[in-house]
Amino acid sequence: MSFKAAKRLLQGVIMVSAFASSSLMAAPRDLIIDTDPGADDVVALLLAMASPEELKIRAITTVAGNVRLEKTSRNARLAREWGGREDIPVYAGAGRPLVRAPIYAAEVHGEEGLTGVQVHEPKAPLAEGNAVQYLVETLGSAPPHSITIAMLGPQTNLALALAQQPEIAKGIKEVVVMGGAHFNGGNITPAAEFNLFADPHAAEVVLASGVKLTYLPLDVTHKVLTSEARLKQLSAVGNKASRMVVDILNAYVQHDMQQYGMPGGPVHDASVIAYLLEPSLFKGRDIHLVVDSREGPTFGQTVADWYGVLKQPANVTWIEEGDAQGFFDLLSARLARLQ
Repeated sequence: MSFKAAKRLLQGVIMVSAFASSSLMAAPRDLIIDTDPGADDVVALLLAMASPEELKIRAITTVAGNVRLEKTSRNARLAREWGGREDIPVYAGAGRPLVRAPIYAAEVHGEEGLTGVQVHEPKAPLAEGNAVQYLVETLGSAPPHSITIAMLGPQTNLALALAQQPEIAKGIKEVVVMGGAHFNGGNITPAAEFNLFADPHAAEVVLASGVKLTYLPLDVTHKVLTSEARLKQLSAVGNKASRMVVDILNAYVQHDMQQYGMPGGPVHDASVIAYLLEPSLFKGRDIHLVVDSREGPTFGQTVADWYGVLKQPANVTWIEEGDAQGFFDLLSARLARLQ
């Protein structure tokens, strides 16, 4: 073989290898979204559904949390309808926490779990079967470390699935949790964030399972805030999806702005989806985390050992900083893809 022929062959091999590598990097992440919609959950679902190149949503599983299960399940189906993604199955899951009495957040999300928009019964029904069994079967048959779970509400469904079949943890690539609080306290008690307070025992089960865990707590979501300019930016997208998100947020953020005296409101759960799409927007560190499930004033607290004083091995990645404008730029760009 001549030098020139060998050179052309080598160039071809490099091009094929580069293409294969690029294709591998571009493969969408297999994702299950476990959620309790909730206003910010709906924004998160729309953001995820507008990003099929990065996120292959295998299913949406619902849990009681912000409102009762029948309403979170309806709202998840509404979000699916609004996003034009009725191909995604929605499975209803746990209607109550593992141990504690149920609590809800209607004072924040409204009696229907959605503020600022009219709700109705969606056309497409729930998938047959239960969310917990779906998780057991899907994770149990998945290749090792292949499926990511976006955990937007109490962790009850996954905890029940792990209790049934602990070995399904092998199928999980990562669990990305919206939950917890450390530096500035909670939003349901002085110590606890709502999702952890709603079912701390479930969070303990998931933490003990050894799965890769990333937490986006109030520490970061209370820094990624709406503003008049950012809501105008979303409104300028000019389609049905953006108008709906603006209407939802205009009503939803009022509670936190009044409660905490903040200049804008957080879009908590959508930060999880943004993290999956653009992790470079966020910063944190690997730490040791303990969840407090003891009755008392610290019930539901996430004890985040940010400075490593306990000398215990890290068991979560704790996100503490986020690029607020970058988040809203991403949300605007993705909503523009919807109708």
